[in-house]
Amino acid sequence: MAPDLTDLALDGARTLRAFGQRIPGAGGLLARSLRGAVRGRVVLITGASSGIGASAARQIGAAGGVVLLVARTREKLEQVADEVAAEGGEAHVHACDLTDPQDVDRMAIEILETHDHVDILINNAGKSIRRSVNRSYHRFHDYQRTMQLNYFAPVKLILDLLPTMRERGSGHIVNISTIGLQVNTPRFAAYLASKAALDAFSRSIGPEIIGDGVHVTTIYMPLVRTPMIAPTKVYDRLPTLSPERAADMICEAIRKRPKRVATPLGSLGQLTYALAPGAQDLLVNRAYQLFPEDEVSAAEPGVPATTTGALADVEQRAFGRATRGVHW
Repeated sequence: MAPDLTDLALDGARTLRAFGQRIPGAGGLLARSLRGAVRGRVVLITGASSGIGASAARQIGAAGGVVLLVARTREKLEQVADEVAAEGGEAHVHACDLTDPQDVDRMAIEILETHDHVDILINNAGKSIRRSVNRSYHRFHDYQRTMQLNYFAPVKLILDLLPTMRERGSGHIVNISTIGLQVNTPRFAAYLASKAALDAFSRSIGPEIIGDGVHVTTIYMPLVRTPMIAPTKVYDRLPTLSPERAADMICEAIRKRPKRVATPLGSLGQLTYALAPGAQDLLVNRAYQLFPEDEVSAAEPGVPATTTGALADVEQRAFGRATRGVHW
């Protein structure tokens, strides 16, 4: 059967626009507005009870998206839903324990029965552990728990929702990753491994599903001032992004649908590691010594003691400013 020339022309135009949206600079002009990208579309956000997820929900709801709020605590989700509604948006609460695969299945079925489909899935929920490997020899459970929420949960949700996206010929998956994956930050082995696993999964399925009109974007998010980082007091002295600015990055990703979103520093970190990994290790080791595991000691077992006092504080602040957004 001969191909339909009209269909070929439409497919070609859509492909050209999709790639044009990703061109730096020009992409912002060619891409739709946020309202044009989300109005009337169903947008599911995990980790939506606070921080980045809640801020993204408010922006997307105000732009006309139908926001589905997912997290464990129903009361907090209802509060965010009220905030979305107060700005004229529409939000629905779907409480779920994302660490429980059966509960993820239940929630996905509930959403598909209630809303028919999901147009945009934002995998934002995450768990971070800041602990050096020499303090983790007997804490294998840290790696298991982090992998459960940061990798297995989004993969399970993608597997549940992706078939409908492919059948409809449209969909967008946005994964919130970390700049630490680009810079190889120490003390975050559990966290970075889980994010790297999701990144590899997404890279592998991307070529499979692009032909069905489903796009995957990974955002290598810099350090954001959220409740998740509050216990680490050293972050009080580091430059951070606000949840609202982080939500802006998500909204830009929805508009343009790029493969990846990263800061210039993060991209430089990837390039440096590709060209001179040993040199980057030496530089990052200095950060490892400058930013202690806790506020009690500036050195850890097996790590040489570093300069303490005013000089160390000045160097720490200078290093933090030079590597703005990195979670040391």
